[in-house]
Amino acid sequence: MADGADPRAIDEDRIARLRLIRSANVGPVTYHQLLLRFRTAQAALDAIPDLARRGGGREVRIASRADVEREVARVAALGGRYLFRGIGLYPRRLAEIETAPPALIVRGRLALLDRPMVAMVGARNASAAAIRFARQLGRELADGGATVVSGLARGIDSAAHAGSIDGGTVAVIAGGIDVVYPPENADLQQAIAERGVLIAEQPPGLEPRARHFPYRNRIIAGIAAGTVVVEAAPKSGSLITARYAADFGREVMAVPGSPLDPRAQGCNLLIREGATLIQSAADVMEALRPIADGVAAHGSGYAPPPVSADAGDADRRAVADLLGPVAVPVDEIVRLTGLAPAIIQTVLLELELAGRLERHAGGRVSLG
Repeated sequence: MADGADPRAIDEDRIARLRLIRSANVGPVTYHQLLLRFRTAQAALDAIPDLARRGGGREVRIASRADVEREVARVAALGGRYLFRGIGLYPRRLAEIETAPPALIVRGRLALLDRPMVAMVGARNASAAAIRFARQLGRELADGGATVVSGLARGIDSAAHAGSIDGGTVAVIAGGIDVVYPPENADLQQAIAERGVLIAEQPPGLEPRARHFPYRNRIIAGIAAGTVVVEAAPKSGSLITARYAADFGREVMAVPGSPLDPRAQGCNLLIREGATLIQSAADVMEALRPIADGVAAHGSGYAPPPVSADAGDADRRAVADLLGPVAVPVDEIVRLTGLAPAIIQTVLLELELAGRLERHAGGRVSLG
């Protein structure tokens, strides 16, 4: 807390931020743009009804103060706390990505978030050899000063956590921080909350659904300097995490496997496409050394969008006419309309709050 800061004002800002996050049609990108434009979460909340009306939508459901206060009390009772993007202990690398969660709910030893972080993911139905390798690699990375990040799934994830729990591990879960999934990992999840760090984006009590797992995967990829895939099928969630890591400019690493094992095909494909071949913890640390030294592996990170500007009816029509069910890059809309990027962002913001726009990976949008 800054010297002279009013604790009541800070608490009010936290409540307003959570109300904004929990309101309908407010995703991470929209949340960030609203704060850029209106400076405070409360001012953004006040502006939402008018913005949604301009986008052609009905009244937006805004999270009530009572609901948010109940959530805050529940998180406190569970021994958790909130980390808000851009404030305090929020993981620096994660804050750099466009779709970073506005708030995380965390439990555990938060000092582990300050260490170099390496993600490790892989097959749920992993082979015994791969599970043994993941456990050993996790232990060696943690003993070497890295924090191992994974998703607490069966197979490779669980092995990575088990190997690194004494040295430093972070588990990102898809549901609420008080929800255990899969059920057989109840003891491991509790141990990580006490000895490592447990992270959830969703509010407490929420059971994970299919759409929540890609959200979890982008946190795993975004929080770490690089992602290691130990064993994975070609169309698995592990490869989705690896794609996120590549999109975020992070190092992608893979452990090679037998071409006769379908569970190794995803890793072998990644290596063929340019991922770094990994056989030991030393290989991982060598691959991450340029990043640790401050040199980005593939890109310069996330650049915040321009602060929104007022848009006219003709601007709205020009943008809406270019949108459809197929996702297109926002940069393409800027090029085709000739409008200022700030005006484009305003129209997209209005459409999303109206429930008419969907955002996709890679800065693409479509009509919902």
